[in-house]
Amino acid sequence: MITREELRGQWNEVKGRLQEHWGQLTDDDLLRVEGSADRLVGVVQQKTGATKREVEEFLDQAMANGRSTLNQATESASRYVDEATAMAREQYARASAASEQMSRQVVHSVRSRPMESLAIAFGVGVAAGALLFLGRRR
Repeated sequence: MITREELRGQWNEVKGRLQEHWGQLTDDDLLRVEGSADRLVGVVQQKTGATKREVEEFLDQAMANGRSTLNQATESASRYVDEATAMAREQYARASAASEQMSRQVVHSVRSRPMESLAIAFGVGVAAGALLFLGRRR
């Protein structure tokens, strides 16, 4: 027999399956259950004429199907997380390699043309200082 926690956790699914199987069950009938599996069995018996065993077997099957669906969803989510992680690692490796290559090029340029590199760095510093100074004046 299902527990109160299981019933609450999968209530919408169980409720839908019950109403699909026993069409005479209304939302009001199922509201009287208040999360109790025993009350649910009693309401279904009273409304449909089904035996206690029939109702309990149906609920056990519905819960098992719900767990199966939940397991499938969990497995799918896990696969997506693994794929996203692999993609993120791949992109990180590409960015790291590109950064390393750019760094080597800068080092090579500075070593091969130190005076020009110094002049460029000085010019960039002056331009940045001017922008900051002008930005503060406004």
